[in-house]
Amino acid sequence: MPVVETEKLILNMGPQHPATHGVLRVILDLRGETILNAEPMIGYLHRGIEKIAESRTYTQFLPYTDRLDYVAAPAWNLAYCEAIEKLMGIEVPERAKYIRTIIAEIARISSHLIAIGTHALDIGAMTVFIYCFRERELTLDLFEHATGSRMLTNFCRIGGVMADLSDQFLKIAREFVEIFPTRMKDYEDLLTQNRIWLKRTKNIAVISAEEGLNLSLNGPNIRGSGVKWDVRKAEPYAAYDKMEFDIPIGQNGDIYDRYLVRLEEMRQSNRIVKQALNQLPDGEIKAKVPRVIRPPKGEVYFRVEAPKGEAGFYIESDGSDKPYRLKIRTPSFANLESIPTMVDGHLVADVVAAIGSIDIVLGEIDR
Repeated sequence: MPVVETEKLILNMGPQHPATHGVLRVILDLRGETILNAEPMIGYLHRGIEKIAESRTYTQFLPYTDRLDYVAAPAWNLAYCEAIEKLMGIEVPERAKYIRTIIAEIARISSHLIAIGTHALDIGAMTVFIYCFRERELTLDLFEHATGSRMLTNFCRIGGVMADLSDQFLKIAREFVEIFPTRMKDYEDLLTQNRIWLKRTKNIAVISAEEGLNLSLNGPNIRGSGVKWDVRKAEPYAAYDKMEFDIPIGQNGDIYDRYLVRLEEMRQSNRIVKQALNQLPDGEIKAKVPRVIRPPKGEVYFRVEAPKGEAGFYIESDGSDKPYRLKIRTPSFANLESIPTMVDGHLVADVVAAIGSIDIVLGEIDR
Protein backbone atom coordinates (compact mmCIF):
# COMPACT_ATOMS: atom_id res chain seq x y z
CA MET A 1 0.00 0.00 0.00
CA PRO A 2 1.26 3.52 -0.74
CA VAL A 3 2.30 5.62 2.24
CA VAL A 4 -0.06 8.55 2.82
CA GLU A 5 1.96 11.76 3.17
CA THR A 6 0.60 14.23 5.70
CA GLU A 7 1.41 17.92 5.91
CA LYS A 8 3.10 19.47 8.89
CA LEU A 9 0.64 21.11 11.26
CA ILE A 10 1.38 23.82 13.81
CA LEU A 11 -0.83 23.50 16.89
CA ASN A 12 -1.15 25.79 19.91
CA MET A 13 -1.48 23.98 23.23
CA GLY A 14 -2.55 26.59 25.76
CA PRO A 15 -2.29 29.18 27.17
CA GLN A 16 -4.98 27.90 29.48
CA HIS A 17 -4.68 26.29 32.87
CA PRO A 18 -5.92 22.68 32.44
CA ALA A 19 -3.12 20.27 31.49
CA THR A 20 -0.48 23.01 31.20
CA HIS A 21 -0.38 23.73 34.96
CA GLY A 22 -0.64 27.47 34.44
CA VAL A 23 -0.82 29.99 31.62
CA LEU A 24 1.75 28.18 29.48
CA ARG A 25 1.60 28.06 25.69
CA VAL A 26 3.37 25.26 23.85
CA ILE A 27 3.69 25.53 20.06
CA LEU A 28 3.70 22.01 18.63
CA ASP A 29 4.94 21.11 15.16
CA LEU A 30 3.08 17.92 14.25
CA ARG A 31 3.01 15.36 11.51
CA GLY A 32 -0.19 13.52 12.22
CA GLU A 33 -0.13 13.12 15.98
CA THR A 34 3.64 12.79 16.16
CA ILE A 35 5.56 15.71 17.62
CA LEU A 36 8.37 17.07 15.46
CA ASN A 37 9.14 20.02 17.75
CA ALA A 38 7.73 21.66 20.86
CA GLU A 39 8.42 25.25 21.84
CA PRO A 40 7.29 26.43 25.30
CA MET A 41 6.19 30.08 25.27
CA ILE A 42 6.02 32.03 28.52
CA GLY A 43 5.13 35.60 29.45
CA TYR A 44 1.40 35.36 30.09
CA LEU A 45 1.82 35.81 33.84
CA HIS A 46 4.74 38.26 33.87
CA ARG A 47 4.68 40.40 37.03
CA GLY A 48 8.13 41.99 37.11
CA ILE A 49 8.79 40.70 40.61
CA GLU A 50 12.55 41.26 40.44
CA LYS A 51 12.03 44.95 39.68
CA ILE A 52 9.37 45.17 42.39
CA ALA A 53 12.06 43.92 44.82
CA GLU A 54 14.36 46.76 43.84
CA SER A 55 11.68 49.33 44.71
CA ARG A 56 10.80 47.82 48.11
CA THR A 57 12.79 47.56 51.32
CA TYR A 58 14.27 44.17 52.18
CA THR A 59 11.52 43.57 54.73
CA GLN A 60 8.69 44.78 52.49
CA PHE A 61 9.67 42.34 49.75
CA LEU A 62 9.49 39.27 51.99
CA PRO A 63 5.74 38.58 51.43
CA TYR A 64 6.26 38.73 47.66
CA THR A 65 8.48 35.63 47.83
CA ASP A 66 5.39 33.59 48.77
CA ARG A 67 3.97 34.36 45.34
CA LEU A 68 6.75 32.65 43.40
CA ASP A 69 5.92 29.01 44.04
CA TYR A 70 2.64 29.58 45.82
CA VAL A 71 2.16 25.88 46.64
CA ALA A 72 5.46 25.77 48.57
CA ALA A 73 5.80 29.30 49.91
CA PRO A 74 8.03 28.53 52.96
CA ALA A 75 10.90 27.37 50.73
CA TRP A 76 11.05 30.79 49.06
CA ASN A 77 10.76 32.72 52.34
CA LEU A 78 13.66 30.63 53.60
CA ALA A 79 15.89 31.16 50.54
CA TYR A 80 15.39 34.94 50.65
CA CYS A 81 16.03 35.26 54.39
CA GLU A 82 19.10 33.01 54.24
CA ALA A 83 20.57 35.14 51.42
CA ILE A 84 20.23 38.35 53.45
CA GLU A 85 21.54 36.66 56.61
CA LYS A 86 24.59 35.47 54.69
CA LEU A 87 25.22 38.99 53.37
CA MET A 88 24.85 40.53 56.85
CA GLY A 89 26.61 37.77 58.80
CA ILE A 90 23.57 37.07 60.97
CA GLU A 91 23.66 33.83 63.01
CA VAL A 92 20.19 32.30 63.32
CA PRO A 93 19.31 30.64 66.68
CA GLU A 94 19.28 26.83 66.69
CA ARG A 95 15.59 26.54 67.54
CA ALA A 96 14.70 28.76 64.58
CA LYS A 97 16.82 26.56 62.27
CA TYR A 98 14.86 23.49 63.35
CA ILE A 99 11.52 25.26 62.98
CA ARG A 100 12.50 26.38 59.47
CA THR A 101 13.42 22.80 58.60
CA ILE A 102 10.10 21.43 59.89
CA ILE A 103 8.01 23.96 57.97
CA ALA A 104 10.08 23.59 54.78
CA GLU A 105 9.71 19.80 54.76
CA ILE A 106 5.97 19.95 55.41
CA ALA A 107 5.85 22.32 52.42
CA ARG A 108 7.76 19.73 50.34
CA ILE A 109 5.21 17.07 51.22
CA SER A 110 2.36 19.46 50.41
CA SER A 111 3.93 20.39 47.05
CA HIS A 112 4.61 16.79 46.02
CA LEU A 113 1.03 15.83 46.93
CA ILE A 114 -0.20 18.45 44.47
CA ALA A 115 2.35 17.29 41.88
CA ILE A 116 1.28 13.64 42.04
CA GLY A 117 -2.44 14.35 42.43
CA THR A 118 -2.72 16.80 39.52
CA HIS A 119 -0.40 14.70 37.34
CA ALA A 120 -2.63 11.66 37.89
CA LEU A 121 -5.67 13.82 37.10
CA ASP A 122 -4.03 14.95 33.83
CA ILE A 123 -3.78 11.31 32.78
CA GLY A 124 -7.31 10.46 33.94
CA ALA A 125 -6.96 9.09 37.49
CA MET A 126 -9.32 11.21 39.57
CA THR A 127 -9.34 9.16 42.79
CA VAL A 128 -5.62 9.74 43.36
CA PHE A 129 -6.20 13.49 43.14
CA ILE A 130 -8.86 13.29 45.88
CA TYR A 131 -6.63 11.15 48.12
CA CYS A 132 -3.65 13.48 47.70
CA PHE A 133 -5.72 16.53 48.56
CA ARG A 134 -7.02 14.72 51.64
CA GLU A 135 -3.48 14.76 53.08
CA ARG A 136 -2.70 18.18 51.66
CA GLU A 137 -5.49 19.57 53.82
CA LEU A 138 -3.63 18.22 56.85
CA THR A 139 -0.45 20.02 55.80
CA LEU A 140 -2.42 23.25 55.37
CA ASP A 141 -3.87 22.76 58.84
CA LEU A 142 -0.30 22.58 60.14
CA PHE A 143 0.61 25.81 58.32
CA GLU A 144 -2.45 27.50 59.77
CA HIS A 145 -1.48 26.48 63.31
CA ALA A 146 2.11 27.68 62.84
CA THR A 147 1.65 30.80 60.74
CA GLY A 148 -2.00 31.81 60.73
CA SER A 149 -2.15 31.27 56.96
CA ARG A 150 -2.85 28.15 54.94
CA MET A 151 -0.95 28.86 51.70
CA LEU A 152 0.99 32.13 51.58
CA THR A 153 2.64 31.67 54.94
CA ASN A 154 5.18 34.55 55.12
CA PHE A 155 6.67 32.68 58.09
CA CYS A 156 10.42 33.26 57.94
CA ARG A 157 11.91 36.48 59.19
CA ILE A 158 15.39 37.89 58.64
CA GLY A 159 17.22 36.35 61.61
CA GLY A 160 14.69 33.64 62.45
CA VAL A 161 10.96 32.92 62.23
CA MET A 162 7.75 34.85 62.86
CA ALA A 163 6.55 32.85 65.87
CA ASP A 164 7.34 29.82 67.98
CA LEU A 165 5.59 26.50 67.44
CA SER A 166 2.65 25.98 69.79
CA ASP A 167 2.01 22.83 71.79
CA GLN A 168 -1.05 22.24 69.62
CA PHE A 169 1.08 22.39 66.47
CA LEU A 170 3.63 19.95 67.91
CA LYS A 171 0.82 17.56 68.87
CA ILE A 172 -0.85 17.48 65.44
CA ALA A 173 2.53 17.43 63.65
CA ARG A 174 3.52 14.29 65.57
CA GLU A 175 0.17 12.72 64.71
CA PHE A 176 0.69 13.62 61.05
CA VAL A 177 4.14 12.03 60.72
CA GLU A 178 2.74 8.80 62.17
CA ILE A 179 -0.28 8.50 59.88
CA PHE A 180 1.19 9.86 56.64
CA PRO A 181 3.16 6.72 55.62
CA THR A 182 -0.05 4.67 55.89
CA ARG A 183 -1.90 7.17 53.70
CA MET A 184 0.81 6.98 51.02
CA LYS A 185 -0.10 3.34 50.52
CA ASP A 186 -3.37 4.51 48.94
CA TYR A 187 -1.55 6.42 46.18
CA GLU A 188 0.78 3.50 45.50
CA ASP A 189 -2.05 0.96 45.40
CA LEU A 190 -3.83 3.07 42.80
CA LEU A 191 -0.88 4.01 40.60
CA THR A 192 2.43 2.20 41.01
CA GLN A 193 1.37 -1.08 39.35
CA ASN A 194 -1.63 0.27 37.47
CA ARG A 195 -1.28 -0.90 33.86
CA ILE A 196 -2.76 2.29 32.38
CA TRP A 197 -0.40 4.44 34.49
CA LEU A 198 2.54 2.27 33.43
CA LYS A 199 1.58 2.58 29.73
CA ARG A 200 1.38 6.38 30.03
CA THR A 201 4.60 6.85 32.04
CA LYS A 202 7.13 4.04 31.40
CA ASN A 203 9.68 4.94 28.71
CA ILE A 204 7.77 8.17 27.97
CA ALA A 205 9.45 11.62 28.00
CA VAL A 206 12.85 10.08 28.74
CA ILE A 207 15.72 12.46 29.44
CA SER A 208 19.21 11.15 30.16
CA ALA A 209 21.46 12.43 32.93
CA GLU A 210 23.76 14.08 30.37
CA GLU A 211 20.89 15.80 28.56
CA GLY A 212 19.38 16.88 31.86
CA LEU A 213 22.62 18.40 33.12
CA ASN A 214 23.16 20.22 29.83
CA LEU A 215 19.67 21.72 30.14
CA SER A 216 20.08 22.62 33.86
CA LEU A 217 17.34 20.18 34.83
CA ASN A 218 17.13 20.11 38.61
CA GLY A 219 15.23 18.86 41.64
CA PRO A 220 13.28 15.57 41.50
CA ASN A 221 13.51 15.70 37.69
CA ILE A 222 17.31 15.41 37.46
CA ARG A 223 17.29 12.90 40.32
CA GLY A 224 14.80 10.87 38.26
CA SER A 225 17.52 10.69 35.59
CA GLY A 226 19.95 9.17 38.10
CA VAL A 227 21.89 12.25 39.23
CA LYS A 228 22.32 12.23 43.01
CA TRP A 229 22.27 15.98 43.64
CA ASP A 230 20.43 17.74 46.46
CA VAL A 231 21.36 21.17 47.87
CA ARG A 232 20.31 20.01 51.35
CA LYS A 233 23.18 17.49 51.28
CA ALA A 234 25.71 19.38 49.16
CA GLU A 235 25.41 22.76 50.90
CA PRO A 236 23.41 22.23 54.11
CA TYR A 237 21.41 25.11 55.53
CA ALA A 238 18.86 25.46 58.37
CA ALA A 239 19.20 22.22 60.40
CA TYR A 240 19.74 19.80 57.50
CA ASP A 241 23.29 19.00 58.56
CA LYS A 242 21.82 17.34 61.66
CA MET A 243 19.21 15.29 59.80
CA GLU A 244 19.55 11.79 58.41
CA PHE A 245 17.83 11.26 55.07
CA ASP A 246 18.44 9.62 51.71
CA ILE A 247 18.42 11.09 48.20
CA PRO A 248 16.20 8.92 45.97
CA ILE A 249 17.22 8.59 42.32
CA GLY A 250 15.75 6.94 39.22
CA GLN A 251 17.36 4.81 36.55
CA ASN A 252 15.64 5.51 33.24
CA GLY A 253 14.83 9.23 33.44
CA ASP A 254 11.23 8.68 32.31
CA ILE A 255 7.94 9.97 33.73
CA TYR A 256 7.58 6.88 35.92
CA ASP A 257 10.97 7.46 37.58
CA ARG A 258 10.10 11.08 38.31
CA TYR A 259 6.90 9.86 39.96
CA LEU A 260 8.76 7.30 42.09
CA VAL A 261 11.35 9.89 43.16
CA ARG A 262 8.62 12.24 44.43
CA LEU A 263 6.96 9.41 46.32
CA GLU A 264 10.20 8.53 48.09
CA GLU A 265 11.02 12.18 48.73
CA MET A 266 7.76 12.50 50.66
CA ARG A 267 8.84 9.57 52.84
CA GLN A 268 12.21 11.19 53.44
CA SER A 269 10.58 14.55 54.24
CA ASN A 270 8.31 12.82 56.73
CA ARG A 271 11.44 11.25 58.25
CA ILE A 272 13.14 14.67 58.52
CA VAL A 273 10.11 16.26 60.19
CA LYS A 274 9.95 13.43 62.70
CA GLN A 275 13.66 13.85 63.58
CA ALA A 276 13.39 17.63 63.85
CA LEU A 277 10.37 17.39 66.16
CA ASN A 278 12.21 14.94 68.41
CA GLN A 279 15.41 17.01 68.47
CA LEU A 280 13.79 20.48 68.69
CA PRO A 281 15.99 22.51 71.07
CA ASP A 282 14.88 25.24 73.46
CA GLY A 283 15.94 28.84 72.97
CA GLU A 284 15.26 31.98 71.00
CA ILE A 285 13.44 31.96 67.66
CA LYS A 286 14.99 35.13 66.24
CA ALA A 287 18.38 36.79 66.33
CA LYS A 288 18.74 40.44 67.26
CA VAL A 289 18.67 42.35 63.98
CA PRO A 290 18.41 46.09 63.22
CA ARG A 291 14.90 47.50 62.88
CA VAL A 292 15.85 48.73 59.39
CA ILE A 293 17.74 46.15 57.34
CA ARG A 294 20.71 47.71 55.54
CA PRO A 295 23.17 45.03 54.41
CA PRO A 296 26.74 46.19 53.73
CA LYS A 297 27.82 46.85 50.16
CA GLY A 298 28.43 43.59 48.37
CA GLU A 299 26.73 40.72 46.63
CA VAL A 300 25.48 37.30 47.63
CA TYR A 301 23.90 34.21 46.12
CA PHE A 302 22.13 31.68 48.27
CA ARG A 303 20.23 28.58 47.18
CA VAL A 304 17.98 26.03 48.81
CA GLU A 305 16.44 22.76 47.66
CA ALA A 306 12.83 23.80 47.05
CA PRO A 307 10.29 21.04 46.23
CA LYS A 308 10.67 21.71 42.50
CA GLY A 309 14.46 22.09 42.53
CA GLU A 310 17.15 24.68 43.19
CA ALA A 311 15.71 28.02 44.31
CA GLY A 312 18.21 30.85 44.68
CA PHE A 313 18.44 34.59 45.25
CA TYR A 314 21.23 36.80 43.93
CA ILE A 315 21.27 40.12 45.77
CA GLU A 316 23.54 43.09 45.16
CA SER A 317 23.54 45.66 47.97
CA ASP A 318 24.62 49.28 47.75
CA GLY A 319 24.32 49.76 51.51
CA SER A 320 20.77 51.16 51.42
CA ASP A 321 17.55 49.63 52.74
CA LYS A 322 16.59 48.37 49.24
CA PRO A 323 18.38 45.87 46.98
CA TYR A 324 20.33 47.56 44.19
CA ARG A 325 19.81 44.42 42.09
CA LEU A 326 17.89 41.23 42.82
CA LYS A 327 17.72 38.20 40.55
CA ILE A 328 15.87 34.97 41.22
CA ARG A 329 16.95 31.50 40.07
CA THR A 330 13.78 29.43 39.80
CA PRO A 331 13.73 25.67 39.21
CA SER A 332 10.61 25.49 37.01
CA PHE A 333 12.11 27.97 34.51
CA ALA A 334 15.11 25.68 34.03
CA ASN A 335 13.02 22.50 34.05
CA LEU A 336 10.66 23.79 31.35
CA GLU A 337 13.58 23.93 28.87
CA SER A 338 13.65 20.13 28.88
CA ILE A 339 10.15 19.74 27.38
CA PRO A 340 11.26 19.80 23.69
CA THR A 341 13.86 17.08 24.40
CA MET A 342 11.39 14.99 26.37
CA VAL A 343 8.50 14.98 23.87
CA ASP A 344 10.39 14.75 20.56
CA GLY A 345 8.87 11.89 18.57
CA HIS A 346 6.05 11.27 21.04
CA LEU A 347 2.31 11.84 20.63
CA VAL A 348 0.28 14.92 21.57
CA ALA A 349 -1.19 13.20 24.62
CA ASP A 350 2.34 12.58 25.93
CA VAL A 351 2.96 16.35 26.15
CA VAL A 352 0.33 16.57 28.89
CA ALA A 353 1.96 13.70 30.78
CA ALA A 354 5.45 15.24 30.36
CA ILE A 355 4.42 18.68 31.63
CA GLY A 356 2.77 17.07 34.66
CA SER A 357 5.89 15.03 35.36
CA ILE A 358 8.20 18.05 35.67
CA ASP A 359 5.80 19.80 38.08
CA ILE A 360 5.99 23.41 36.93
CA VAL A 361 4.34 26.47 38.46
CA LEU A 362 4.08 29.55 36.26
CA GLY A 363 4.32 31.97 39.16
CA GLU A 364 8.05 31.32 39.39
CA ILE A 365 8.66 30.88 35.66
CA ASP A 366 7.36 34.27 34.51
CA ARG A 367 8.43 36.23 37.62
